[in-house]
Amino acid sequence: MRGNIAQLMQQAQKMQENVQRAQEELAKIEVTGSAGAGMVTVTLTGRMECRKVRIDPSVISDAEMAEDLVAAAFNDAVNKINAESQTRMSAATAGMPMPPGMKLPF
Repeated sequence: MRGNIAQLMQQAQKMQENVQRAQEELAKIEVTGSAGAGMVTVTLTGRMECRKVRIDPSVISDAEMAEDLVAAAFNDAVNKINAESQTRMSAATAGMPMPPGMKLPF
């Protein structure tokens, strides 16, 4: 029994190290979301910080459309980051399911 507990503790520590490494890697990535067939792009870091917004000049004449496209491009980038985070964290936790409501990155 003691061997099992020690083994579980080692596995938990290794998983924690893997998660921390995955979080550090995620912080360094940049993901670009787009909308309107690429007329608007938003680039975010893995920490959800906005790095760049590009708006095609033809969109600027219609403020409401530009607003909608920026929001859609931002949401596209967020969805891509969430998918990448899920993939990397799943690998870091060796497929162990996270508790319901636990959102990654932490």
